[in-house]
Amino acid sequence: MAHTERVKFGSKLGIILATAGSAVGLGNIWRFPYMTGENGGAAFIILYLVCVFILGIPCMISEFIIGRHGASNVAQAYNKLSNGTLWRIIGFMGVLTGFLIIGYYAVVSGWCLQYIFGSAAGHLKGDSAYINEYFINFSQSTWKPILWTIAFLFLTHFIIIRGVQKGIEWASKLLMPVLFILLLIIVVASCLLPNAIEGIRFLFMPDFSKVTSDTFLGALGQAFFSLSIGMGCICTYASYFSRDTNLAKSAVHISLIDSFIAILAGLMIFPAAFSVNVQPDSGPSLIFITLPNVFLQAFSSVPVVGYIISLLFYSLLSLAALTSLISLHEVCTAFIHEEFRLSRRRAALIVTLTGSVIGAFCSLSLGAWDGLQLFGKPLFDIFDFVTGQILLPLGGFFTCLFLGWYVPKKILKDEYTNWGTLRGTLFGIYLFCIRIVCPICIAIIFMHQLGWI
Repeated sequence: MAHTERVKFGSKLGIILATAGSAVGLGNIWRFPYMTGENGGAAFIILYLVCVFILGIPCMISEFIIGRHGASNVAQAYNKLSNGTLWRIIGFMGVLTGFLIIGYYAVVSGWCLQYIFGSAAGHLKGDSAYINEYFINFSQSTWKPILWTIAFLFLTHFIIIRGVQKGIEWASKLLMPVLFILLLIIVVASCLLPNAIEGIRFLFMPDFSKVTSDTFLGALGQAFFSLSIGMGCICTYASYFSRDTNLAKSAVHISLIDSFIAILAGLMIFPAAFSVNVQPDSGPSLIFITLPNVFLQAFSSVPVVGYIISLLFYSLLSLAALTSLISLHEVCTAFIHEEFRLSRRRAALIVTLTGSVIGAFCSLSLGAWDGLQLFGKPLFDIFDFVTGQILLPLGGFFTCLFLGWYVPKKILKDEYTNWGTLRGTLFGIYLFCIRIVCPICIAIIFMHQLGWI
């Protein structure tokens, strides 16, 4: 497809909200708070923000450059810049990663829908043991999680088939403001609770005595993953950018939005947790096991408020999951649509059905069919491990080497400066980051996740 013929986002706001929606997901609302809780609060946040600027923004600009220059799906974009050399494999790796993530990410997204239903029906009430049993019984059920997984994928499907402007951009302009409003409502309610000030102090008063090498490595990894680096999403969305889009400024704006929402998520969770003496380092179980009980305890004097806050919270989670799943779906849909010359509707249906099958097996591996294992781990955990700890870091690492050392410097500078219409005073710093700083940081993340350091 020629560069001039490719559909574009209709506005700068659409670009920012769609790409920010891709980055803002469960990683912000779920992973960031528990990582912050496990790593000492404010000190972790400071390190995280530093890592966003030295790693996240340069990597995002790199994917913007590849996507806009290629003006095609992620595989073809890398192929064009690589002149058909082996570097093109990075693009195909991005498509494969997108397919695999869709499967298990849709499962967790489906859990959010179940918890919306559970909150509305008043099922999420009882002590910690009951909430824990509720989650185990549901997640290990044969058909319920699969039903919600498929429902979430088809919700995404109906947005994708409407196209870039009428589907993705329209949904982003609607969902992102709603997500932000829901987040603010819960933040205000949480901060008005008794003893909430302790949670606020935990979040904003750094204790550097708790900073270790693991704290830094955790912040580095969170900065990389929370911005959707290496998934092909950023690259695919950039293929719909116009030639006058300021790539560096867009990357900064999106990173700031992403980080701000992550910090707000902490401000939503920790004041409520401290108000009922729940430890802030509850880990991955925080949102599905710990928080339902936190909300009910925190608002025990007015139970209906607790139910409403719980309902709003899981609606918020579902919106965050949806904006991310839209971008992952688009990576795969654009690839099939353009490479196999199928209609957009058929390409999207293939992705949706494939994701449903992968999601079903991932869900069943968690209990109903616990024989679905590899190397002693459920299929769900295998997909999470292969994508999160192998494919994503490798994709980001080789992208930096590809742009930093293979692609001609003139192409990078032309894209960075919009062909000389922007000053590009920080181009030298950007180039140094993707050549030296980012590959080293990503290599450290990769080795740390595999337990090598």
